[in-house]
Amino acid sequence: MQKPRIRFGVIGLNHGHINSQTSLVLKAGGELAWVYAKEPDLLADFQKRFPQAKVARSAKEVLEDKSLQLIVTAAIMNERAGLAIEAMRHGKDVMSDKPGMTTLAQLAEVRRVQQQTHRIFSIMFGERFENAATTKAGELVKAGAIGKVIQTVGLGPHRTNLPTRPDWFFVKEKYGGILCDIAAHQYDQFLYFTGSTKAEVVASQVGNFHHPQHPGLEDFGDVMMRGNGGMGYARIDWLTPDGLPTWGDTRLTVLGTEGYIEVRKNVDIAGRPGASHLFLVDKKGVQYVESKDTPLRYGELFVNDIVNRTETVMPQAHCFLAMELALQAEAKATRVVLEK
Repeated sequence: MQKPRIRFGVIGLNHGHINSQTSLVLKAGGELAWVYAKEPDLLADFQKRFPQAKVARSAKEVLEDKSLQLIVTAAIMNERAGLAIEAMRHGKDVMSDKPGMTTLAQLAEVRRVQQQTHRIFSIMFGERFENAATTKAGELVKAGAIGKVIQTVGLGPHRTNLPTRPDWFFVKEKYGGILCDIAAHQYDQFLYFTGSTKAEVVASQVGNFHHPQHPGLEDFGDVMMRGNGGMGYARIDWLTPDGLPTWGDTRLTVLGTEGYIEVRKNVDIAGRPGASHLFLVDKKGVQYVESKDTPLRYGELFVNDIVNRTETVMPQAHCFLAMELALQAEAKATRVVLEK
């Protein structure tokens, strides 16, 4: 039997992303040792999927296991930073669901502790790391297929599925606001595709246009960004209609000096089945680029980084800058109220 490359524990199961996060580490050679959650129903569901995890009596019991190298979390958004700080202080690396924190003060403290402990703090930006077409788009851009990248446009519509949402979903202090939460993916992709290492929020706005019964929910937001490698725009919302056969028609357009790429991540409303669709337009014409066989290597590279103390999957500075943009966008956002 092959020896596991690392041992890890899971703390916080408040978003379904925890299942894919856990699976990524397992596939990369990790051994799942512990799980802790305050909610019995969430814990029971997790145990059905991952029965090998021993149930801890507290988060402390997991954190104090010196045989663990990694803590994986999808806790309630405003609790993730505090957990990450404790994990790093206990000598462990961290993989968090997005967003990794909900305030600029939390970001500053996570940065400080990461620099102090030299642990890895990673956010699993699933729109890039778990989508084959987006991964393929990165390969094409790196190969010069569209020249120099000038701008990214990221669209992140989501369906609310209101009956399934817990109470904290509607409390801004807990989820951080729409430009912090689901837009986190768009800042990551903007930095990645433009190659920006410095960036700022130019303008942002949010609103609640369709859910007056939940005044704490922001169901629309957009943001304009500018970096030292290019520009970016993102629009996100909780307005996906029930007629769409998936949770959101998420898209990415990468504009270059010699062409552009469009990624339709979840659905091609023109009729092609499945997900991960990529279109390339250049001086030669228009083509559909197959991406279904493109390997998704986040889990493998992340575990490699834990073992080798490297930054191959995502530079630490990139991770923090993406969240800095998210938090600045939310902090600066104008709240829009439309006239009736």
